[in-house]
Amino acid sequence: MKRDGVNNMGSVKDLKIIKEPTNNEMGLARFHYSDRYSVFDWGEMPDLIEGKGAALCIMSAYCFEKLEQNGINTHYKGLIQDGKLIETDELKKPSSVMEIELVKVFPPSYFRETGKLRYDYCMFTPTLTNFLIPLEIIYRNSLPEGSSVFKRLKQGLKPKDFGLDHDPKPGTKLKNPILDVSTKLEEKDRYIPWSEAQKIAGLTGEEINEIKAVLFETNSLITKISSRVNLTNEDGKIELAFDPQRKLMVVDSIGTLDECRFTFKNFQVSKEIARQYYRKTNWYMEVEKAKREADLMGIKNWKGLCKLQPPNLDPIIKKIISNTYKATANEFTGLNLFDNLKLIDVLEEYQTYTNMQN
Repeated sequence: MKRDGVNNMGSVKDLKIIKEPTNNEMGLARFHYSDRYSVFDWGEMPDLIEGKGAALCIMSAYCFEKLEQNGINTHYKGLIQDGKLIETDELKKPSSVMEIELVKVFPPSYFRETGKLRYDYCMFTPTLTNFLIPLEIIYRNSLPEGSSVFKRLKQGLKPKDFGLDHDPKPGTKLKNPILDVSTKLEEKDRYIPWSEAQKIAGLTGEEINEIKAVLFETNSLITKISSRVNLTNEDGKIELAFDPQRKLMVVDSIGTLDECRFTFKNFQVSKEIARQYYRKTNWYMEVEKAKREADLMGIKNWKGLCKLQPPNLDPIIKKIISNTYKATANEFTGLNLFDNLKLIDVLEEYQTYTNMQN
């Protein structure tokens, strides 16, 4: 993606622009997936997770290829290895570089109104083309412990707001997926109703229905792939863009441990491992406090109110997370490109670790 006309460094991957997008043509770029990671909207954390970038790159590429085979448009062009553009079944070793088609990104401007931070989305109209839709589109097949749904229920939402007829408990399996949506380009992502999502992104009712259909298809595909190796696809997100003809396409990354929450025999197999580690720290409590204060004060930079920096991971949990990424990529794709333990063995180590901490 393109921000402010420069090559970006995101919290977990870098973007190298080869050809800039124009109003009428997509550009070309490469994602360089790094071993950095981010939790709770903080941005880059203090550790690197060895092998993480390549694992995410390969899982995402594999899912993009399957989506394309099923007739769903994506921005994916291929993986780069030894200077060549190839597909996943041609890989001889892990790759962390993906070539993509590039659209424009229009971050909304912001202002203060009655002490609250507001965003202006006026540039998004039903005639705009070749741009990133400023939303994260989310599916929920179940409500595992740590799901944001429980936090939002405590904040005042009702079960009916999620299409439920009762208060759910952690571990609830849903008969039908919850389709959720949040902002994408604000300082802090916020969940919004579909009616607001349609309004701020300049979408027609037909386009909202098409977005939901693409989400269903993507969810079904990821569920099918993951179930082959006994992974349960609990929830996940996708990002979408319109091409120059205003046709939908799936962009960014999909089907990875950062975009999805998988479980294996009731163990969390996702970035949730890191989240659970940090939820027990004083830093996490400061983050939550800073976000609340920023909302009350109408301040965009909530991190400036946070009095603590994130601590380093315990070296043992850092190694477990690294092995989790690599083992999952091996088994999810069937390519076995990483010399690594089996996922079941990694999670046995994680169970031993958690037992020792309790």
